[in-house]
Amino acid sequence: MSTNVSFKNLNGQGITMAATLHFPAGFDEAKQYPTVVVSHPGGGVKEQAAGLYASKLAENGLVAIAFDRSYQGASSGEPRQLENPHISTEDISAVIDYLTTLPFVDPARIGAMGICAGAGYSANAAINDRRIKALGMVSAVNIGQMFRNGWENNVKDADAVGYLDFGSNARTSDAGKPDLVTIPLAPLKKEDAPNAELAEAWEYYHTPRAEHPRAPGYALARNLNQIITYDAYHLAEAFLTQPILAVAGSVAGSKWMSDDLIARAASTDKTLHVVEGANHMSLYDVPKYVDEAVSVLAPFFRAKLAG
Repeated sequence: MSTNVSFKNLNGQGITMAATLHFPAGFDEAKQYPTVVVSHPGGGVKEQAAGLYASKLAENGLVAIAFDRSYQGASSGEPRQLENPHISTEDISAVIDYLTTLPFVDPARIGAMGICAGAGYSANAAINDRRIKALGMVSAVNIGQMFRNGWENNVKDADAVGYLDFGSNARTSDAGKPDLVTIPLAPLKKEDAPNAELAEAWEYYHTPRAEHPRAPGYALARNLNQIITYDAYHLAEAFLTQPILAVAGSVAGSKWMSDDLIARAASTDKTLHVVEGANHMSLYDVPKYVDEAVSVLAPFFRAKLAG
């Protein structure tokens, strides 16, 4: 069972958030439940991987909420497809603000998880927001690291300075114009993909596999000025003390970003679960890989969010 909801985001931008609440079988609104906030990948929407994981968690006895970030999906905000990582992180706390107003949500038992960039944003939110009692991650991407260092961590930070130039020039170009400069968050054409794994990202977003009219797969070039200098794991060594479960594919080019979070986090309760044979995109929707991820995530959240 699920229901679509909307609510005001209190972060000061006048945004109305769109989300879907997923409920376990036998849901009783007179009871209080552990609840998980599920964040979608960059360029995605709640109807894709985030909604799939939220529904699977609900099947395992949890309340889960998948939401569209500000400026994206069915949430409001202009300009569309803004991907400011600081706003994206704050959105998770805004969803938690809303959850604390619901009588069936136990405010002491709220967890957060995300897929791809949504996992990085969830980690950053957990560093900042002590209401998050447990953190789950699937195919985690620290969006700042990805843009600075490349998909396979083979670019030095300083060599990414050109992105700051590009973002700065895009802001000038955008000024006073209706059509803003964009950048792809996944290949917009199959031939643009540098490898087979990222060709699968094109397939996910731009073929019947998972395409959605509100998920164009791009962001605004002006956001490079925030993305390049952003670290989703900033001060994890001091403040990320909550239990953590990261799920990553054994052949995912992005796996190093899950490894990095596990290495850096101050938590003494942190686990990396490696799904053999899965790449980054496999964990979005391939049943056998999603089922394995959920088989560890659901008991993790049930245990860490126990009353």
